Amino acid sequence: MEKIVIKIGGNATQQLTESFFEQLAVWQQQGKQVIIIHGGGPQISKWSSDLGLTVTKKNGIRVTDEATLKVTQAVLLGVVQPALCQMIADHGFEVMGLNMADNHLLEGEYVDQPLYGEVGQVTKVNEEWLAQNLHGQIAVIAPLVQTAHSAVLNVNADVAAAKIAEELNAAELVLLTDVPGVIKDGNVISELNNQMAHSLMQDEIIKSGMKPKIKAAFTALDHGVQKVLITDNIENHGTVLKTA
Repeated sequence: MEKIVIKIGGNATQQLTESFFEQLAVWQQQGKQVIIIHGGGPQISKWSSDLGLTVTKKNGIRVTDEATLKVTQAVLLGVVQPALCQMIADHGFEVMGLNMADNHLLEGEYVDQPLYGEVGQVTKVNEEWLAQNLHGQIAVIAPLVQTAHSAVLNVNADVAAAKIAEELNAAELVLLTDVPGVIKDGNVISELNNQMAHSLMQDEIIKSGMKPKIKAAFTALDHGVQKVLITDNIENHGTVLKTA
């Protein structure tokens, strides 16, 4: 079954249009499996600030100490995911909210503990269990992983989505964010290859949170994902990433 992996950013979870749900229906009618990985950055930052925790990012990645990790888990699994699942269900879809602990769905390891703290990367997806249990449902997955020693780690949602798309050999990865694509001089770049992206990073046109998004997307392309799209609306062309 062909798979479509969609990453929905924290802001984007609150701004989904009817065209998004119409596209989900089209994909399901075509027999495609939809897997959604959701972020929650703005919500996590707000809750952290309200609790007096310092919000720090390095290289577009949230530095996560033990207290921030607890907030991250609470917000992703207790606030963002239930709301998103309810919204999808309200549009007539069968949906299943999932996390790393569901039959070892997402396994991972630290990225750089001295630099980022409790931040990880996906190393393995339990694809067989996922395929056996969805049965036409839309999967909604939080970007958290569990290590071999049962530690829970926060994962950048773009990086998680790209790796999951790679592991599932997805046909398409859609990074749905709060900008219409990669922007240069006020215009959306319609197509972007790795060489162009590297140049834009050097010129600081691609910076901050867009950097890990772009790097992860090209890694997914290099490992078999056929198409990557960055956009703020499923109807918009956005920026298509290409290997050449």
